[in-house]
Parts: sequence; structure tokens; C-alpha cells
Amino acid sequence: MEKRTERRSPRVIVPAPDRVRRIGRTGFGWLDGGLLREGWLEVLSTEELAIYAFLCLVADRQGVSWYRRQRIGDTLGIPEAEAHAALKRLCELDLLAYTPFRLGAPDGFHQVLSLPASGPPSLMEQFGQFVAQPAGR
Repeated sequence: MEKRTERRSPRVIVPAPDRVRRIGRTGFGWLDGGLLREGWLEVLSTEELAIYAFLCLVADRQGVSWYRRQRIGDTLGIPEAEAHAALKRLCELDLLAYTPFRLGAPDGFHQVLSLPASGPPSLMEQFGQFVAQPAGR
């Protein structure tokens, strides 16, 4: 008879039980654990990740934020052009959806989406998209 070894989960010790996070009156912000487990952190730039986290924190219960690009950039210390490029890439990666306030408006509603079932693009896909981009992306 084969002896079975049991794997036990480590006993978790909560260092500050009086400070356990709870959703409260301050908002709905949260980050999907799939960002780490599915490999999204490896494909996002520092600016993209900062903006994504910011939008998660300021979004309403549907994941929608109406912060303007300039304000997002100013809050995070990111120049507006870089903030715009990061927002555009987050939309291309299907992590955000965007609708302008009105036709032709540079700012609008950003919605943090559920993570795509397809997962993050591979390094080869990213390289192919980079090579296909015109200079000055």
C-alpha cells in the first residue's frame, strides 16, 4: 500500500488584523489577480500599469472613470503625451474601453474591462506590433 503525503497550506498569520482591507465608503477600486497570474505585468510599461491602477482606483462600480488625460498625467507625474499613448495601448490590449465625451473630444469615459480571455500578447506578438508601428508611436 502506497503512503500518501498530504500537502497542507501554510498557516497564514495576519500581521495587523485590525487593519484588514474592506470595501468601504471610499470606493470600489480593486485589481484583478490575473494581472499577475496571467502575465500582464510583463507586457505593461510602468506608465501603463500606473494609469491602469489609477483608473481601477477611481472607477465607479461599472469600472468607468471620467478623469481627463491631463489630470491623470498630472496626478501620476506622467506627461500628457505619454499618458495618451499609455491609454491608447491599454485600449489596444483590450484592458480599457473608451468613449469620448462628445464627437471629436480628446477626453471621455474610460472603462476598466474584465481581463481578456485570450490573455496577454506573447513577446513575439508584441515585437510584430512594434515593428509594424510607424516611427513616433
